[in-house]
Amino acid sequence: MMGTALSGKSRVVRRVVAACLWSLGGLAAAQPSPVPEAKTPRVLTEPAVRSPKALGAATLAVARAGQRLVAVGERGTVLLSDDAGATWRQAQVPVQATLTAVQFINQRTGWAGGHLGVILRSDDAGETWVKQLDGVKAAEAVAAAAKGNTDERAQRTARRFVEEGPDKPFFDIHFSDEQHGVAVGAYNLAFTTRDGGRTWTPSLHNLPNPKNLHLYGVRLVGSNVYIAGEQGLLLKSEDGGASFRTLPSPYKGSFFGLLAARSGTLFAYGLRGTVVRSVDQGASWEKLETGVPVSISAAVELDRAELVLLSQTGDLLTSRDDGLSFSKSAPVGGPLPAAGLAPADGQHLVLASLRGMRRQTNP
Repeated sequence: MMGTALSGKSRVVRRVVAACLWSLGGLAAAQPSPVPEAKTPRVLTEPAVRSPKALGAATLAVARAGQRLVAVGERGTVLLSDDAGATWRQAQVPVQATLTAVQFINQRTGWAGGHLGVILRSDDAGETWVKQLDGVKAAEAVAAAAKGNTDERAQRTARRFVEEGPDKPFFDIHFSDEQHGVAVGAYNLAFTTRDGGRTWTPSLHNLPNPKNLHLYGVRLVGSNVYIAGEQGLLLKSEDGGASFRTLPSPYKGSFFGLLAARSGTLFAYGLRGTVVRSVDQGASWEKLETGVPVSISAAVELDRAELVLLSQTGDLLTSRDDGLSFSKSAPVGGPLPAAGLAPADGQHLVLASLRGMRRQTNP
């Protein structure tokens, strides 16, 4: 598994859609076979194709940039909406790699991450983007960090990154402010920035993850960094990502994401409707009853302190008591292969899905 390139027919694209499908058929652009020298694929140097068809492209994540909505998805697609998700238009993107995660720290500045180790930054609310990192540069950074390091695992990892080429996707990216951010992905892929992404530093050697499990979710809460991944993996750093320790986990299946609520409660969600919560900064966790058997792909907290979870079939699970109980509402129009969720306005949510963007009334 360690030496397998992540091709368009491999597994998952982001969190849950990520854990079940690595990309869906043509969702990921063609990727080259591993080579001794990291060469740059064309999808990392050519801009995303602008086309009316992009409005129906598979989308994997969505975030708010002030009043604007920004969605990301297959082949470098970025869609913008200024009317609460009623209509969408395509943004200018410098790559054709599939994008799996997006976050805006304010109404103008945000980041997106995705396949082939891509990280992009926007300073105009998603209208245009600049590439800050890709898998080629990531491999070079891992190799440079391993120089002079006598740790055998670090040396093996560096050789593997260079030999396999820029094949590894980021699954999640999160910033606590305009300077400090962490991006995580496949096979223990983890990078940290302290300057808004001008430089990205590999932090995979800081993680207690000897199996190189996939890392699907990350959240920064003050100086704490939380990471969730395969096989119930939960990690925490209390020094901004300089070092990590393993947290006790009540579940051995995959977690696909994290949500830090304003109440201070931390939630992790994943396979088969699994949701766990911690009220003591990860020291202990309790498993919650969601009442659904399918995986949870995204979660948001609304202004009314309501927690809303999104299942991979488009069901919305709402809690008004900090996760102690949930009510379910089905997606309009039937089951939907959903991956991302964001509040559109006071009355609507928008869902990112493999069938494009969908707007739905708040449950």
